[in-house]
Amino acid sequence: MRNPEVFHFEFYKWEKKIRDRPFLRQPFGDKWEEYTWSEVGQMGRRLANGLKELGLKPKSHIGIISKNCREWVIADLAIIMGGFVSVPFFPTLSGRELKEVLTVGDVDALFIGKLDDFDDMKTGIPEDLPIIKFPHYNGNAKIDIGLDWFDLINRNAPMLENVVLAMNDIWSIIFTSGTTGKPKGVVIDYRALDSTQLIMLNKNPLKFSSKGNNHFFSYLPLNHIAERMLAENACFHFGGSLSFCESIDRFPHNLRSVKPTVFFGVPRIYTKFQQAIQVKMPQKKIDTLLKLPVIAALVKRKIKKNLGMSRTRVWSCGAAPLSVSQKLWFQSIGMPITEGYGSTETSGFITVLLPQDKELASVGQPMDGVKAKADPNTGEILINAPWLMKGYYKDLGKTHEVLHEGWYRTGDQGYIDPDGFVFLTGRLKDTFKTSKGKFIIPAPMEWELEQNELVEQTCICGIGCDQPMALAVLSENTKHKSKEYISNSLESTLDQFNKHRKGYQAVSAIVVMKEQWSIANNLLTPTLKVKRNELNNQFKSKIQIWAQMKGKVIFEA
Repeated sequence: MRNPEVFHFEFYKWEKKIRDRPFLRQPFGDKWEEYTWSEVGQMGRRLANGLKELGLKPKSHIGIISKNCREWVIADLAIIMGGFVSVPFFPTLSGRELKEVLTVGDVDALFIGKLDDFDDMKTGIPEDLPIIKFPHYNGNAKIDIGLDWFDLINRNAPMLENVVLAMNDIWSIIFTSGTTGKPKGVVIDYRALDSTQLIMLNKNPLKFSSKGNNHFFSYLPLNHIAERMLAENACFHFGGSLSFCESIDRFPHNLRSVKPTVFFGVPRIYTKFQQAIQVKMPQKKIDTLLKLPVIAALVKRKIKKNLGMSRTRVWSCGAAPLSVSQKLWFQSIGMPITEGYGSTETSGFITVLLPQDKELASVGQPMDGVKAKADPNTGEILINAPWLMKGYYKDLGKTHEVLHEGWYRTGDQGYIDPDGFVFLTGRLKDTFKTSKGKFIIPAPMEWELEQNELVEQTCICGIGCDQPMALAVLSENTKHKSKEYISNSLESTLDQFNKHRKGYQAVSAIVVMKEQWSIANNLLTPTLKVKRNELNNQFKSKIQIWAQMKGKVIFEA
């Protein structure tokens, strides 16, 4: 009988049941190296004993900083096997940022792996902190400190016992990427991890196979809650293979090779897919072909094959809302998207919108065991669920701000209809005032402007200006379009947009940015969300100038 107070780690079942099947698959150019379930289990068990050899006691906090790779998962597995607490970090942190989270997170040892830059990051690592370095990957920074990965593994015998983990033991402390402010360490216990796995098992909206024949593709940061749950832990729990992306440049090639059975992406990834398809096949041609039944089936099959989705059972999306127009577009080509809404604090998804649901403008209905309500005064969405975080690590003040009597304050504004569908209208902290004293809620305005296929991303700004304005990054579809064509298209979109807006909500102009927003220029988070505050800070003086310029479309000089 299942003990309700003990966490049952399903990895141990698959380690025996499908011991000789491929588990972790790492690409090196056109070659894939594979570790079986048994091999990964043995390496994890040896590494767990290696961590104990370093003098680390149970429940010690062990950090991981690396891009996604097989060693990331083996390190995390060893941390669980040894009864430690994993504290993973985004691999794009600066030395100052890393020093801060290492201190706040009380990290006792650190795994370091695939990184683009290590010189600056190294300055944030204490000299006396035990370091274990992953094997070197060509094209990545050389890690010149710490114990060698294989030395630590090979000099230790594998753990024979399976550590008993209590439901209230801490599984992980996950530092949020944060579009504003300092990152916070979200404390998640095994009860939360177990609850999310059980709901996936019972309702199974992502159609995971219980027979271990799932194929996962990992490319979003593994320390992010969605990737951690829907790639690593889903594979631990349901069995299958987990393949990694070698680099951004190799993403399309790797995806076509893997052909995942479940694909998870953030909205920007789906936008990239749509743009790539439309570059090869203009929308008018797609519309014509989809009206022909037999041809339509062939077209859909070809699109999925070219993307690497020929055996995908479910396409899922999260981290930010996907527009209704995109949901309908992907449905039309045979790739219906299941959308999830949640956060690190809720251990992942708390609502799910299935492709067949009627309210596509919503983020779906609460999952089993979840309660949702809107604050009557502010419209903030409040959540009660079995898998809420325990709190923010060493920060009772911020914990009490968002957790009260079992309810989590999401920071999202919205409403819930009589059928329980949750609708989002924006973020409380994103709302700003114009010089006229009128409040602007940016998110819905941005979602509408982004329906123009020439626009990839927008940010509504204008604090202190008479009217809001939109900063816009153009999509790849504009490469061969004239400036006049782009200007006319955006002006038409703006006119239509302003027609049904109150006067104070009318957007004065669309400013076309000359540079893409990226993680590198600090305008996107590692999960590809826009850093609104950073945009406002970097372009504060220019925004004031643009606000005084004439014209509905302005091209950044």
